[in-house]
Amino acid sequence: MRTFSSFEEVAAAAGTDIGSTDWVEIDQQRVDLFAEATGDHQWIHVDVERAKDGPFGGTIAHGYLTLSLVPWLGSQVFTLDTPGAKLNYGVNKVRFPHPLLVGKRVRGHVAFGEVTDIPAGKQAVIAYTVEIEGEAKPACVAETVVLLLVG
Repeated sequence: MRTFSSFEEVAAAAGTDIGSTDWVEIDQQRVDLFAEATGDHQWIHVDVERAKDGPFGGTIAHGYLTLSLVPWLGSQVFTLDTPGAKLNYGVNKVRFPHPLLVGKRVRGHVAFGEVTDIPAGKQAVIAYTVEIEGEAKPACVAETVVLLLVG
């Protein structure tokens, strides 16, 4: 776990690999709860029997479920303990290169990208790769943007 306590530490980490999380299994209950929360009950996610004969041989996690794990996965690798508020500013790019079959395990890999000055503090780009155990392609790659505001 890396802790960044100052804007200078965050800026110095630009362009560096931060690390990877432990593996976590994506189970059907998590997928079903996400479907309930979002109203997305497409059969490829929630109908276990029908999905067995579908294009993936089983149910798959929602892409946005996978993306929603990014902040939690990141918190296992680093913390931003800088003064002031930290705000999710947006996402520059998101892709879902490979379906995430329910029952598979994933882990997050984190790298810091560009860190720039803004009038209220710093803007950091953080790259996440959500790897699937045993698969060549990841479930998700995302480039997020965080604002670190002056205290």
